[in-house]
Amino acid sequence: MSRTYLYRGRILNLALEGRYEIVEHKPAVAVIAVQDGKMLFVRQHRPAVGLTPLEIPAGLIEPGEDPLEAARRELAEETGLSGDLTPLFSYYVSPGFTDEKTYVYLAENLKEAPADPDEDEAIEVVWLEPEKALELHRKGEAEFSATGIVGILYYHAFLRGR
Repeated sequence: MSRTYLYRGRILNLALEGRYEIVEHKPAVAVIAVQDGKMLFVRQHRPAVGLTPLEIPAGLIEPGEDPLEAARRELAEETGLSGDLTPLFSYYVSPGFTDEKTYVYLAENLKEAPADPDEDEAIEVVWLEPEKALELHRKGEAEFSATGIVGILYYHAFLRGR
């Protein structure tokens, strides 16, 4: 079945395929970083939801860039940190309507790097114990992005105690 495009944009395309509305979306990366018992989060205003959720460093993969390069770039841009990156897993954000795939990396041996956020990004770096972050989420005291929750749960399932 062929796709009929209703919109083509910078980061996404909207198409119809039969009765399905499909969003083709650039792939993304996300970085789980834990140091001294605390997990690295960022906050930035998200106009789509009108909130400033806790997220792990993340961003889109640019054309011609591989996921590892994108993860390094996003970590430095958003947090002013670099480190040794290890691929962990990938997942589809919401496969019922979009093909967006996120590649998740673990950052270790963190050190300072030049931060260079996009000019429209005002990013706050937040270090929280993963248990505290999960508690804030469970109590409804903080909003999280999907990547933030995925990062916390992955930490609890596989990284805690390393």
